[in-house]
Amino acid sequence: MRQVAGITPEALLEHLPAALDGSGPALLPGDSPGPAGVLAPNEDSPHDPTAVLVRTSGSTGEPKEVLLAASALRASAMATHTRLGGPGRWLLATPARFIGGIQVLVRSLVAGFDPVVMDLSSGFRAEAFAERCLELLSLPGRHYTALVPTQLARLLAGPAREALAALDGIVLGGAPLSPELRAAAEGLPIVSAYGMSETASGCVYDGVPLDGVNVRLVDSLVAISGPVLARGYRGRPDLTAKSFVDGWFVTSDLGRFTGGRLEILGRADDVINTGGVKVPAAAVQRLLEQHVDAACVVALDDPEWGQIVAAAVVGPDADVDGLRQAVRDSLGAPAVPKVLRVIDELPLTGPGKVDRIAVRRYLTG
Repeated sequence: MRQVAGITPEALLEHLPAALDGSGPALLPGDSPGPAGVLAPNEDSPHDPTAVLVRTSGSTGEPKEVLLAASALRASAMATHTRLGGPGRWLLATPARFIGGIQVLVRSLVAGFDPVVMDLSSGFRAEAFAERCLELLSLPGRHYTALVPTQLARLLAGPAREALAALDGIVLGGAPLSPELRAAAEGLPIVSAYGMSETASGCVYDGVPLDGVNVRLVDSLVAISGPVLARGYRGRPDLTAKSFVDGWFVTSDLGRFTGGRLEILGRADDVINTGGVKVPAAAVQRLLEQHVDAACVVALDDPEWGQIVAAAVVGPDADVDGLRQAVRDSLGAPAVPKVLRVIDELPLTGPGKVDRIAVRRYLTG
């Protein structure tokens, strides 16, 4: 099957209907045009065509191309509308090359409405978002948008907050929603979504799976099944066989059920073994985020300890000694970052996703 690469949101909208019904090429959204190649026979189906290939962010390892069938994209869009209260109009405020943005366009097509598209060529600005949101709200029907936590934090003041409050639903994904940000957004129609490219975007909303989606734990790892699953990874049958097992996609995320709701505890590969003590990086990061604007905690190799806890934090008034003491008081001495640096901003590799490889490289420099 021929594919189209490097397309804008407008071009993606133009090509998506044909990709979804199989009459056109599969789409490979990206920043710049380039050859996309041909799908292998086991990566496509004439009865349920591969509609979109999504490049994963590669924030913790090698980027991959996820094969998403038309049926998976539609199932995700329809289940989202069901959970939010019915089809509606969407404001696209995240890049269309990632699954969150792609799904805003798919949901719009499924609902039969043209989306309002925000110009992100000069970055995300609260004033521009408020203007486009007001344009969306002037149209009849229900009104939705999808954001990442970093964007939401920038919008919680002035006219942007007023516009957010008038929406019928704000799907928040891409990164965990901290208790502090949720408290700051009290009164807004926030839905915290958990999912990834391999599940055609968020598939668990506020800890509850969407209709048709099943979630279980496999050795403490979150596993997901349902019509939203991808076919696998393009050109990587080895990775596909490892992650997609008997109709289940086994993630790298640790989870637990609390009161019947799924809670994500962090990535399995983010557990830091320092001197024989296992320290969850996510727990240290959550604690640091109570005192600074943003934080990222990673493991660094060390000849004495095996691994050490290391952190980069963002905050003009960050007190390094105070942060270390706060970690010691709450989580114990092994969890205290032996390397802790203050930086201007965390490097990102996707909407709201911290580039942990870049952070690790910076902290070892």
